[in-house]
Amino acid sequence: MFHAQKARAGFHTALRLRYCVVLTAVLLSLVFSVMLSGCHSEKVDASAEAPPSTKIEHESDVNVIKVDHPDQFPLFTATEYRAAQILTLTGVVSPDITRNVPVISLATGRVVEIKARLGDQVKKGQLLMRIRSSDIAAAFSDYRKAVADEALARTQYDRAQLLYDKGAIALNDLQVSKDAEEKAKVDVETTAERLKVLGAGTDNPSGVVDIVAPISGVITDQQVTNAAGVAGLGAPNPFTISDLSHVWVLCDVHENEMPFIQMGEYADISLAAYPGQTFKGKVTNIGPVMDPNIRTAKVRLEIQNPGLMRVGMFVTSAFHSKTEEKRTAVPASAILHLHDREWVYLPAGKGQFHTAEVKAGAMLPGNQQEILAGLQPGQQVVSNALELQNAVTGQ
Repeated sequence: MFHAQKARAGFHTALRLRYCVVLTAVLLSLVFSVMLSGCHSEKVDASAEAPPSTKIEHESDVNVIKVDHPDQFPLFTATEYRAAQILTLTGVVSPDITRNVPVISLATGRVVEIKARLGDQVKKGQLLMRIRSSDIAAAFSDYRKAVADEALARTQYDRAQLLYDKGAIALNDLQVSKDAEEKAKVDVETTAERLKVLGAGTDNPSGVVDIVAPISGVITDQQVTNAAGVAGLGAPNPFTISDLSHVWVLCDVHENEMPFIQMGEYADISLAAYPGQTFKGKVTNIGPVMDPNIRTAKVRLEIQNPGLMRVGMFVTSAFHSKTEEKRTAVPASAILHLHDREWVYLPAGKGQFHTAEVKAGAMLPGNQQEILAGLQPGQQVVSNALELQNAVTGQ
């Protein structure tokens, strides 16, 4: 019996031990499951709390505009035409130096009266100034003495001729008398010529010489005033008169532009003061020496002055080459002038237009204007760029 109770006690102990082992395994399984579920919930929450991804938006092209009704802005297809290449140069009106005549006084003295001023239009022979000169007085004195000596020599020669005819003197005496009379004539002619060179006449004993204009023209330089001294050839010229009926236009041309210019050809000259008027100038000289600083040479144009050109005026000279080049033409209204630049509107499809910068040229017949760069024949442009621009800015 004792052994039976001991056996039952051992059985119950083993059963309790197995129960504890099973319970421990269940508890460990529950703990492990809870831990796994906790880790999973943490991952889900971390993902939910992450910031959203950034969305990039590109700005639209500022040169592209979109309109609701593009059909209200008619299009024009750029046309092609051929024209000679044009080289445009700026220049300055200068006097023709071959027509500049200095007014000089060979007589020294003091100015007693001035009859003309700088910028005056004068005629040939017009009185410009008067000079009181001791040179004139001395020259007139010499002339009067030469006239008296010539009268005496002529009288002596006539007397010698009479005596020789009567045989009272030898032939040698007659020849000496004749030689003295011829020399006296030379002295008269020489002193009279000196008076003429000094600007005085043989009938002017006062010592005052009149200085007159040698040609008709404009006084472009004056170096004398009232009561000033005149020192003759060693001093600056009192006046300079320029015949401005023909003038020069001097232009600067770069070396790469020289093939456009040929001797004897004509250029169209326009003045900023008189827009719309064009004059013809002939190329008479292309400078053989280049300016080493700006790498240009002088081109001289000769032109008959219509009376509008003044010395120092700026002009524009257009030289036309003999070869033609392809150019583009559009209506003048298709060009938008904005901020000192030229633009056109080109269709971009789906009611859109985009701007394109161009270089506009001269006006053409039919209110057309040439495009030198930025547009090709066959491209379409909005025929009235200003109307489209107003519609855009008015929104």
